[in-house]
Amino acid sequence: MLKAWFEITLWKRIMGMLVLGVIFGVLAGETASSISWIGEIFIRLIRMIVVPLVFVTLVSGVVAMGDPKKLGSLGFKTLSLYLATTAFAITIGLSMATIIQPGIGVDLAGAVPKDLPAAKPLVDRLLAIIPRNPIEALADAEMLAIIFFAIMFGAGILMTGKKAKTISEVFDNASEVMLKVTHIVMEVAPFGVFALISNVVGTGGIEQLFTIVPLASAFIAACVLHVAITHTFIIKFILKLPVKRFFQGVRGAQLVAFSTSSSSGTLPVTIASAEDNLGIKPPVASSVLPLGATINMDGSGIYVGILAVFSAQVLGVPLGLTEYLLIALAATLVSIGTAAVPSASLFLLATVLGVLDIDQAQTAIIVGFIFPFDRPLDMIRTVVNVTGDLSVGTAVAKWEDEFDEDTFRAAPTE
Repeated sequence: MLKAWFEITLWKRIMGMLVLGVIFGVLAGETASSISWIGEIFIRLIRMIVVPLVFVTLVSGVVAMGDPKKLGSLGFKTLSLYLATTAFAITIGLSMATIIQPGIGVDLAGAVPKDLPAAKPLVDRLLAIIPRNPIEALADAEMLAIIFFAIMFGAGILMTGKKAKTISEVFDNASEVMLKVTHIVMEVAPFGVFALISNVVGTGGIEQLFTIVPLASAFIAACVLHVAITHTFIIKFILKLPVKRFFQGVRGAQLVAFSTSSSSGTLPVTIASAEDNLGIKPPVASSVLPLGATINMDGSGIYVGILAVFSAQVLGVPLGLTEYLLIALAATLVSIGTAAVPSASLFLLATVLGVLDIDQAQTAIIVGFIFPFDRPLDMIRTVVNVTGDLSVGTAVAKWEDEFDEDTFRAAPTE
C-alpha cells in the first residue's frame, strides 16, 4: 500500500488530496478546522527550510557562475522581465475591471472597517534591502536583505579565487543537502494541502467567493488572461519552447501555491520544479526564483489594480486616463517587495488609493468589505505569482546558457 502511494507522481497525489480536501470541507463544515494543525505542520516545515535554502543555494549559484560580471547581465534581464510582466498583468487587470465594473451597485453599509498597518515609505523599503546585521536578517526571514547579502557573499567568494575553494565546496554541498531536505518535506505536501484546503472550504471560503461574483470574475478573468497570454507568449514565441510542457512542469508548484497562499512558502517546491522539470540550472534557479518570490507579484498587481478601480466605482470617484496611469504606476511599485504571505497585498491598497485621494477611513471600509473573501482570491493570485517566477526563470536561464532543454522536454519527474 505504502509502495503504491509513493509510485504515484507527487503532483497527482497533491491534486487528489486537494480534491478530497474540498469534498471533506463541504461535508464537515467548520469541523474541518479541527485538522488545521496538519496544515500548520506543513507550513512550518516549509518555513523552516526557506531561509537556509535561499541563502545556501543563492551563494552556491553565484559561485557557480564563475564570473562576477555575469551577475550584472543576469540581474538586468531578471529585473527587466519581472517588471515587464508585472506591467502587463496590471494593464490586463485594469482592463477587466473597466469592462466588468465590479463596484457598480455594491453597498458597503454593512462593512466593518479594518485597521490598516502604516505603509512604509519607498525610501525605507529600499534601504531595508541592505541588512544592518545579516544574522538578524536571517533570523527574521527578511528575504530581500538575505538575497542581497547572499549575492555579496557569493561575489566575495568568486573574487577571492582559489583561497576560497573550501568554503565554495561547503556551500555547493550544503545546497545539495537542502534540496534533498526539500524533497523530504514535499512528501508531506499532499496531507498539508488536504488540511489547508478543507479548512478554507469548511470555514466558508468557497461560499464567500460567490458572494462577490463581479469582483471575483474580473480578477479570475484577468489572472487567466495574463497566464494564457503573457507567459504563453514568453515560452512559445520568445523562447520557442512547447507551452504544454512548461505547464506540466510547473503544476506541482502551482498546487502548493494554491494551498499555501504564499510565494515564499512555495519557494522550495518552485526551485525543485525549476531544476527537475524545466531544466533551469542551479545558478539561475537559486538566484532568479528567490528574487521572484520577493518582488515578482503579478497576481498581487492584478488584484490591487482591480481593487483600486472597484473602490473608485463604489465611492463614485471618476477615473480618466491620468487616474488609470497613476493606479498602474502605484500598483507596480507597491507589488514589488510585497510580503509573500497570505493577504499581504490587501493591506497595500491604501497606498494605491492614496493617488486617487481616497482617505484612510474609506480605505478601511473597503478592506473590511473585501477581507472575509480574500483568502480564496489570495490562493489564485499566488498561483499567478509562482507561474510568473518560473516563466521568467526559464527565459533568463535560456538567455544565460544555464538551461538544459533535454530536461525541459522530458516527462516531468514530479
